[in-house]
Amino acid sequence: MADARRPQPSFPEPDTEPFWEATKRHELRYQVCDDCGGVVFFPRRHCPHCMGMRLSWRTSAGEGAVYTYTVIRQIGLPAFRERVPYAVAWIDLDEGFRMLSNIAGVEDPASVSIGQRVRVTWEDQPDGVSLPLFTPA
Repeated sequence: MADARRPQPSFPEPDTEPFWEATKRHELRYQVCDDCGGVVFFPRRHCPHCMGMRLSWRTSAGEGAVYTYTVIRQIGLPAFRERVPYAVAWIDLDEGFRMLSNIAGVEDPASVSIGQRVRVTWEDQPDGVSLPLFTPA
């Protein structure tokens, strides 16, 4: 039988490893450019706004709003097969970055709505990484 775990990041990975290490402590981290003040997410080595190389890590409060979403009703990957139907959403975090995640804690994923307030929750994985998911606020 195929491995039914969710796909995991591979380490070492210098750009995203600090993000994943923070998830183990249930911290949602993002970067801010020390040169232009731009908010940076997904983690990387340079600022996409000014190409500066001086980035600092910050911790998000984990609250935001659904920018858009879709409901997944069928899938072939074993790790997701038993989860259908589920909602995948772009979340606009209050700190100014957008991330893709699942909406958890809803009985009917079609009940998710654009603009709905959400907050981060965590799904701990067997390998030690925790995945940031979102629930209605």
